[in-house]
Amino acid sequence: MYMTGRRRTRSTPRITLPRPVRAIALTVGVVAVCASLAASCGVVPGATGGSGDDPVKVMTWAPQDTDATNKPGMPAMALAYAKWINSHGGVNGRRLQVLTCNDHNDSVGAARCARRAADENVVAVVGSYSQFGDSYLAPLEGAGIPYIGGYGVTNDEFTGAMSYPVNGGQPTLLAGLGKALANAGCGNVALVRPDSIAGDELPAMLDSGLRSGGHSDAGDRLAAEDATEYGAQADQALRYATQDVTRKGCVVPALGDRTDTFMDSFRRARASYPAVRTATVLGSVDQTVINTTGGASGPYEGAYITGWYPVASDSRWDPMKKVINEEAFGDNRIDPADAGVQTTWIAYTVLKAVLEKIGGGEVSADTVRRTLNDGLRVSTGGLTPPLHWPYESKLAGVGFPRLVNADVTLQVVQDGRLVAARKGIGGDDGIADMTTILEHADVP
Repeated sequence: MYMTGRRRTRSTPRITLPRPVRAIALTVGVVAVCASLAASCGVVPGATGGSGDDPVKVMTWAPQDTDATNKPGMPAMALAYAKWINSHGGVNGRRLQVLTCNDHNDSVGAARCARRAADENVVAVVGSYSQFGDSYLAPLEGAGIPYIGGYGVTNDEFTGAMSYPVNGGQPTLLAGLGKALANAGCGNVALVRPDSIAGDELPAMLDSGLRSGGHSDAGDRLAAEDATEYGAQADQALRYATQDVTRKGCVVPALGDRTDTFMDSFRRARASYPAVRTATVLGSVDQTVINTTGGASGPYEGAYITGWYPVASDSRWDPMKKVINEEAFGDNRIDPADAGVQTTWIAYTVLKAVLEKIGGGEVSADTVRRTLNDGLRVSTGGLTPPLHWPYESKLAGVGFPRLVNADVTLQVVQDGRLVAARKGIGGDDGIADMTTILEHADVP
């Protein structure tokens, strides 16, 4: 039904009913209108997603049990967070209900998860991972559902009007890594990245950081994301990185969960070449991977690794670890050092702030989105800068209007442990804002 603002002309005479009959008719009419609204919109005004005794329903999705990147810790963290919130009385007395979905790391699965979110009338999709933004953002936008705290794996998350990212995604990680490698005096830099749509976005970001330090662009080496060995790609990367005999070259694998597989091939191949330095981004490597590949004697020793957040040992993560210990102790899917788990925690911190701001009012996808758009600033306990989402960020000019947090932390593997580097990309605290560098990125 469309509201035109123009009074409708009656084609039949008005019939005046006695007062009791009018009251009954009015009640029936209101019920009929409400039923009509519910059928057409999927909601009853004033009762959407958490009014009264109804729970606030949200969704978290991520790929699981695939041959490529898997992030089972993200939906597991979401479920643990909901258990913790509900065991402490909910938010403003409302219980939190988390639905999970496996996107199977393909576009069909991503679209299916988004359609299910719309069918279930969730008020937001929170703390999720998918490489297929072009498949899930359109269905979410059509249903008016905000996407809060995606992992940042594709540039789509930084362009969609209903996306509310909490980190700077792959753009900031690679820009920061490029700057660190340039400042470290690397020779040739070889990037090994997926032969995929998401992978195609990576070279420009790394190159922007390299250029900021006066370094030439990286050599771009493509690899299948689901390969079981990378001998040919390791040889190609090492050959390129060692061409300049006067400076130690650097190899940057950015293959997600397959980075470990690449490093197996790399370790066998590197004996035939001069020494090189390795570097990558958090999400491709974490402390668990470093441990399983030999720790201090493994291929990551001395490697630079950029991340969005403080190192996992930082006390600012203690509240998250407390929730995990209370609600998911023994759940091996949840690793506190995993960037996906950390992103989901921060995304649900944002959701909690939104619900607290709404208070006793109606909770719906519309009110959640409106609260985010109306200047809400969210503190994450120092894990990120205070977060807010203006209509356009400073990076709108290079195609990232929703990228509001461009901070990057630089970490280094020392004696087999991932620790804060403290220097290499900027401030004494090891944190640098990549906004200025990304403003000059040659985004495809």
